[in-house]
Amino acid sequence: MRPSTLDEVVGQEHLIGEGGPIRKMYETGNLSSIILWGPPGVGKTTIARILAKKSGLPFVEFSAVDATLKDIRKAISGGDLLRIVLILDEIHRFNRSQQSALLREVEEGRVILIGATTENPSFEVIAPLLSRMVVYRLEPLAGEHLSELVDRALSDRRGLPGFRITRDAKDFLIDVSGGDARVLYNTLEMAARMAESEGRKTIDVQDIERASMKYVRYDKDRDAHYDTISAFIKSIRGSDPDAAMYYLARMLKAGEDPLYIARRLIIHAAEDVGLADPFALVIAVAAFQAVERVGLPEGAIPLAEATIYLASAPKSNSAYVALKRAYRLVEENPNVPIPMHLRNPATRLMERFGYGKGYRYPHDYPGHFVLENYLPEGLENAEIYEPGEQGHEIHIKRRLRKWWGRFKKHYGGGK
Repeated sequence: MRPSTLDEVVGQEHLIGEGGPIRKMYETGNLSSIILWGPPGVGKTTIARILAKKSGLPFVEFSAVDATLKDIRKAISGGDLLRIVLILDEIHRFNRSQQSALLREVEEGRVILIGATTENPSFEVIAPLLSRMVVYRLEPLAGEHLSELVDRALSDRRGLPGFRITRDAKDFLIDVSGGDARVLYNTLEMAARMAESEGRKTIDVQDIERASMKYVRYDKDRDAHYDTISAFIKSIRGSDPDAAMYYLARMLKAGEDPLYIARRLIIHAAEDVGLADPFALVIAVAAFQAVERVGLPEGAIPLAEATIYLASAPKSNSAYVALKRAYRLVEENPNVPIPMHLRNPATRLMERFGYGKGYRYPHDYPGHFVLENYLPEGLENAEIYEPGEQGHEIHIKRRLRKWWGRFKKHYGGGK
């Protein structure tokens, strides 16, 4: 059922539709080196083969999973060939030196390289090679595309002619396929064989259930890992516990390290909830300790509790912002002398030189507070921590305004 022309390919309208860049290459036959990047089963290899055939140039195809550089060199160095198209599937499997070995032929235009990869080329393809190629991003197939593929398979003599599928079974099949045409066809074929073994030509939901295996597409050190944890944290930051719980479950189902999730919750509690609800950090640390001690599956419960708590908590990044401001102030003023009255008079000699002289002990004053300058000379008016207007920080701001309001404008006035 693999398409043999670009018109038979479904989906990827942004690339193969009218005026799309791949459509233009196909129509003119003028190929350039490209990388087709996208999830499995969306047509990368199919499009690569169609372009290569349409160009009229000789072409060879390899998978970087099992091909050696020697194999490829032998194939592309054929005698009188002036130009050749090299289709390299799973190009990210080639290491840096193997990719570097292709640079010269690609740069000279003798080899037109069409690489296909499921991984982000920014991380997996060396920069010199990447700069000589154009990257096209393919998207998961939408429901209507998968529906069209099912109809085609049941009506085409190359597919499963004579079979039919119930509407519910078709919807379920599209759902479990996850935008992957290969999964769709493999599942459909297996379901048809199961129905046929029972003397039926109608595929029902039970056939799809038996033939399919739902799985979460996830890789622990690549795009899916980073994209999912990013969506998780952004959902918590955006105060959406429903979305946060969805991404938590998705990571846990895929086998993500629960302690990694717990560590990210601790960071988020301090960075994004912060002083608006200081108890959030306590909850996050407790969740980490709970997971560390009890493991999964029970450890998922404290992770869920912490996720919901943090997503539902008021938000403030004032501590995070204050830290960045403090870092910047130190970078700009790395060696400003510390005021003498704040230095520690650890010895008699240091005391004679004025260390600690004039320091006023706050607990000796009403309210355990006394106006004092604690910053180095020239930095007295530095604005580092600015309280927010959410949750507990309202009370913090009120206290700081009472103590410093007349002297520090970011606490409510002063100069």
